[in-house]
Amino acid sequence: MQYHKIPHSSLEVSKICLGTMTWGKQNSESDAHQQLDYSLSQGINFIDTAEMYPVPPEGETQGLTEQYIGTWLAKTGNREKVILASKVAGPNRTNHIRENMHLDRRNIREAVHSSLERLQTDYLDLYQLHWPDRNANFFGKLGYKIDQDESYTPIIETLEALGELVKEGKIRYIGVSNETAWGVSQYLRLAEKHELPRIVTIQNPYNLLNRSFETALAEFSHREGVELLAYSPLAFGMLSGKYSNEQWPEGARLTLFKRFSRYLNPQGKAATQAYCDLAQKHGLEPSQMALAYVNSRPFVASNIIGATSMEQLKSNIASFELELDEEVLEQIETIHHQFTYPCP
Repeated sequence: MQYHKIPHSSLEVSKICLGTMTWGKQNSESDAHQQLDYSLSQGINFIDTAEMYPVPPEGETQGLTEQYIGTWLAKTGNREKVILASKVAGPNRTNHIRENMHLDRRNIREAVHSSLERLQTDYLDLYQLHWPDRNANFFGKLGYKIDQDESYTPIIETLEALGELVKEGKIRYIGVSNETAWGVSQYLRLAEKHELPRIVTIQNPYNLLNRSFETALAEFSHREGVELLAYSPLAFGMLSGKYSNEQWPEGARLTLFKRFSRYLNPQGKAATQAYCDLAQKHGLEPSQMALAYVNSRPFVASNIIGATSMEQLKSNIASFELELDEEVLEQIETIHHQFTYPCP
């Protein structure tokens, strides 16, 4: 396994991060423990979760993912061997978690304490804001519209609440997720101005079908050292090719949950086929080629993979050993120019 030190922190994370959002919905507790055992044996030291998980978010299952990680930590005593990251949910999508969801002091403190209890640990290595409190373009939204009646928690209040938890030793570092360039600039500016904790990572979608991170945020990553934790590197499994030609494998995420249509537009399907054809031309597994591309980007600190089967998990982890040659990389760019940002 390869490791990478996140700038402005002491965190040295594996280039492959174990994502967990299926645990509690598509995966059982025993599945989760098996995945954790195997990942640790392969050198993965970075685990990403969230108070909202599993996905799709539901009141009946909320918190199970963290709970499964907590029982594994208690059983194995491996807390000091892993870098553990979680997230606090924002407003409008998760009112089943708490009333009046916002990224304010009350919500953040309640979220942290609940996560620590489920995870059976005293601290989190990285705590992230799952999505912005304000009106912004994230989760595939296009066309920015001004909301004259907008009401949101000021970023300075969010930072101050996180700063308290850092001082108390309950979180070590902070990060953002599904954030925009404006948001990143404000977190950095206010942290410096008020001597508050600096964000060290941004967790956004990044894959061959959605390279929008490159338009503005990649420069922040490079110049400010706020590096990317890339999520959805296989675009909900689209880039594995398993949904090609309108195939809907039994038990697969997009078969089970039709709400996840982000990568299913005509351009996304056509681009996916082009990338799968390229991989097959060079004797590569489409999923490993897609993951290896994300692994190779200089602004990516760690690539968050997820799997519902051990076979998928083993293949995804092995992608860190694959180095794409110049011919493949050039042909990826050719396809990208033909299908530029097909899926936001």
